[in-house]
Amino acid sequence: MSTFETILTQRDDSLLTITLNRPDRLNACPPHMADEIFDAIRDYGDARAVLIQGAGRAFCSGADLASRGEASLSGGEGAFQSLSRHYNPMITALANLPIPVVSAVQGPAAGVGCSIALAADFVIAGKSGYFLQAFVNIGLVPDGGSSWMLPRLIGTAQATRMIMLGEKIYAEEAERIGLIYKCVEDDVLADEAKALATRLANGPTVALGLMKKTMRDGLQSDMGSTLAAEAAAQRQAGSSKDAMEGGMAFLQKRKAQFTGS
Repeated sequence: MSTFETILTQRDDSLLTITLNRPDRLNACPPHMADEIFDAIRDYGDARAVLIQGAGRAFCSGADLASRGEASLSGGEGAFQSLSRHYNPMITALANLPIPVVSAVQGPAAGVGCSIALAADFVIAGKSGYFLQAFVNIGLVPDGGSSWMLPRLIGTAQATRMIMLGEKIYAEEAERIGLIYKCVEDDVLADEAKALATRLANGPTVALGLMKKTMRDGLQSDMGSTLAAEAAAQRQAGSSKDAMEGGMAFLQKRKAQFTGS
């Protein structure tokens, strides 16, 4: 595995764990961290699932305003360049990763940290966790894809509340309104997240990747196009070794042993 300055990476069999590792800054994400997350995602190798978590008492408190100070002082052009060159490629790579992604949120997931968390396929949060779009408080607009993700996850009314009022959404409410998959007690967050990520890492990887793509494409398509995409995906999944194993396991009344191929 590569060595990074702002994140830690670990491989456990088919599971890649990425830990945001700036606990003294509540894992605030400077452009360099965004680049390192991008590199870790790009080089996922033969991993079959990814778990993203934060070190210490936070998931990610947002972009590091201290390190972005010069860009902020230079006006909107500096922010545009940071987003275009660093943060947007990282979020895009994370969202388009062809394997399942789980994020484990404790404490704040704010600003771009909220976007990183919500770009995962499954978001599990401890009761201390909260999601925040605080841009309105400093006269800025949401970034990191939040303007796209939030209305699709929780509808326009709740998304507008988060974006225009800058209100914290704690984990229990986040689960209730459909922003996240699950809220758990803080002391079991790490175990629950790893168990889910491990389960996904042992699943039918080809089919799971195609599920992700078909659902995401379907959000911007019509039913006819989605039906055609499902048929094409089914043809590809059906040709995999895991589909053969799944069929045999069903007939033999046993649990399938998927290999990700």
